[in-house]
Amino acid sequence: MAAARKLPRPFSFPWGGGQIVEEVSVESEYHVPTIQLLEYEDGSLSVRFCSYTHTGRFQRNPVMMSGDDLKGLARALRETPRLRKLVGGLVGQRS
Repeated sequence: MAAARKLPRPFSFPWGGGQIVEEVSVESEYHVPTIQLLEYEDGSLSVRFCSYTHTGRFQRNPVMMSGDDLKGLARALRETPRLRKLVGGLVGQRS
């Protein structure tokens, strides 16, 4: 599993900002695929699929994940109940 980054931590977009409140990552050969729960200042939530380099730098490119990466993220989601509930909705699972 990838090294944990400090939580919560701030984020900012032109349309609003807030805190990254939950995050799961998996170390892969080329990058660190990550799923984040973003909580905006108004209390609304978003899920961001992103990736980091092995040295911790945020990558601004499409996220590509192998089956093993997805399995690793699924295991890591057990520790993030709010994020697991939102992502589980993609496949009709309820947490």
